Amino acid sequence: MQWKEMHGWTVKMSMPSVLAMVTVFSIIPGGVLSDTRSTQGLEAQQIAQGSTHLHRRLKRGWIWKQLFVPEEDPTPRVIGQLKSDYDRGEFSIKYILSGDGAGDAFEIDEYSGTTVAQVTATDADDPMFGNNAKLIYSVLQGEPYFSVEPKTGIIVTSWPNMDREAREQYLVVVQVKDMLGLSGGYSSSTTVTVSLTDVNDNGPTFQHHLYTFAVPENAAEGTTVGRVMAYDGDSGINAKMTYSLEDDLEESSTFIIKTDPATQEGLILLAKPLDYETKRRFVMAAEAVNDHVDTRFLDLEEFRDRTTLKIIVEDVDEPPVFLSEVYEWKVPENAAVGTVVGSVSARDTDTVNNPIRYSIDKRRDNTKAFKVDPNNGTIIVAKALDRETATWHNITVEAKETTQSHLSSSVVVFIKVLDINDNVPRLARDYQPYICEGTQAGELIQLLSAVDPDDPVEGHHFYFSMVPEKHINPNFTIRDNQDNTAGIVARRSSFTRKDRTQYLLPVVVTDSGSPALSSTNTLTISVCSCQPAGHCPTGGVEALALSMGVSLQTLLGIVVCFITLIVLSILMLVVRRHRRKQQEKLEVEGKELELPETVSQKVLYYGETGGVGADLNFCQPAVPLRRHPRRRERRLRREDVRASIRMSLRESHLIGPDDDVFRQFILDRLTEADLDPYVPPFDCLRTYAYEGSGSPTGSLSSLDSTTELEPEQPVSNPRTSTVRLTPWYWAGEEDTIF
Repeated sequence: MQWKEMHGWTVKMSMPSVLAMVTVFSIIPGGVLSDTRSTQGLEAQQIAQGSTHLHRRLKRGWIWKQLFVPEEDPTPRVIGQLKSDYDRGEFSIKYILSGDGAGDAFEIDEYSGTTVAQVTATDADDPMFGNNAKLIYSVLQGEPYFSVEPKTGIIVTSWPNMDREAREQYLVVVQVKDMLGLSGGYSSSTTVTVSLTDVNDNGPTFQHHLYTFAVPENAAEGTTVGRVMAYDGDSGINAKMTYSLEDDLEESSTFIIKTDPATQEGLILLAKPLDYETKRRFVMAAEAVNDHVDTRFLDLEEFRDRTTLKIIVEDVDEPPVFLSEVYEWKVPENAAVGTVVGSVSARDTDTVNNPIRYSIDKRRDNTKAFKVDPNNGTIIVAKALDRETATWHNITVEAKETTQSHLSSSVVVFIKVLDINDNVPRLARDYQPYICEGTQAGELIQLLSAVDPDDPVEGHHFYFSMVPEKHINPNFTIRDNQDNTAGIVARRSSFTRKDRTQYLLPVVVTDSGSPALSSTNTLTISVCSCQPAGHCPTGGVEALALSMGVSLQTLLGIVVCFITLIVLSILMLVVRRHRRKQQEKLEVEGKELELPETVSQKVLYYGETGGVGADLNFCQPAVPLRRHPRRRERRLRREDVRASIRMSLRESHLIGPDDDVFRQFILDRLTEADLDPYVPPFDCLRTYAYEGSGSPTGSLSSLDSTTELEPEQPVSNPRTSTVRLTPWYWAGEEDTIF
């Protein structure tokens, strides 16, 4: 056999009685099964209203099958179902069972009955032959909560009040037998898992009638005072609820309650500050109401519950409290030291009422202009005040308990210094007036204004005048404009620099204070040779030229000449210093330079005073010798010169001074030295001499001879008579000496 499952809705029926034999239940005389709706009495109403046309009720259509019940079975079971074709599952039709056995042997569920599922089995036997393929369904496990229709396999609820909160899941085992369940047939079974879905058939319920909480009086706003929980057996959306507080306005505004969406608890929060000394206990009612109600299962009032909350405020040692949150006073700036400005007051709100001492926070009081009495909080002036220096003084007064806890609080005191007329007025700036030559009488020379650090309530008003004198000032006068300004006006028109370059004019400025204060300012009025536009230079080259009595062009010429002389002097000094440094540098290089053997540092000097044993003296060259980049190239050219010199010296004893070869050699060397700019001027080499071939001593510079001078001949110079000549031309060690 094969199983199939089908879901649907049906009417629930139950039968708690037992029959003594197998009975086929049918509609028999005396037994009536009917349904009623809200249209009952419709015909009577129509007749009462005089209607001539009666509206007959439509005939009901019934959906039902034959019902079977086993005999001698004490177990209540569902034997079948009946359903009207008008029943849409909206609980609008009520089923009533009447007749023989109604209410005794048989009962019917008036409204509900739910088809859970339908199982279907198939049999391969021939359904047309006997009862082999005729199937009968029954419940092996799941009663009395569920039953199955024997013919259709529809599983329906058979327990009238199934409670999901008591049990949420059931296992129903359905068995099917062929041959209508007779002996010798085959059977099979299947298991159906049935889960109950939740409906809102439970309201919230508090576990206690009274909840008590305690909170310290210094708790901050928003502090969680406690939690309450109303239990709801439903789940999901049916268990959601909202909490509220119900009491007098004061207590309900001090605390609020919110629903925790995660746990559905009611959070009691502090909404206003507490004061133990003012109120120590709060009593209020809390209510929990389901957000989603279903009046099909419960009345509206059953979806809410109430409890009582009792909140006790705990006493906390608090700091002193000032009677005012801020203090603001005024004091005149001429108040004497010790003048009382005002008084602050604080009290201990605790029941013990501890003593309090006052002090000024020195960290925030830089002026030290005020003092406070530590016992009564009186603030006095400590030093002279000056409104022009500080108009406002902001001080912080601290009140501290004298107990061991030393709790304290502070308050800000604002003190405004009132102005008095204690500053004299003065001119607004340092005026430098001037009058041009040719100014006419009555012309305005300078406009004056004044300032005063004081701040009178009515505003400033200044008066300008001249210093009273025996004689009227013939040159200038002051015209007060009555708008805190005044003008200096010329009395005459014959001002020239030749007569006088400056005039002194005292000006008196008076304020409108009480008492009035004044000051005298002396102005220096310069006579100026103004430019055509009336401008008088007050600085720079133009002002300097005017002060010297020369024109601008003349002054510029003088300045240019002076600058030129300075520049030339500086240049000469720099050049001279440069030359001196160069000379010192050359001298240092000449002393420190150690030339190689291939460079000649000295030349021979031949003197005739020595006779036969003539001196061979050394002399310094005019300038130190130095290498030149071209010397390497010239060295190749001088190889021929060295060869010529050696040949000439070897044969010098055979050649006379008048010989053309010797003369040509000397001339070539002189020409070469004159044309070579890199050869030092060997000024020490005065003459080239040849002693002749008849000299008993031979050649003076014979390269072939190394014989020293005879000892009997006087020698004026103890130095050796042989000097190497080859270094002049960078010769090697093999070169001959003389």
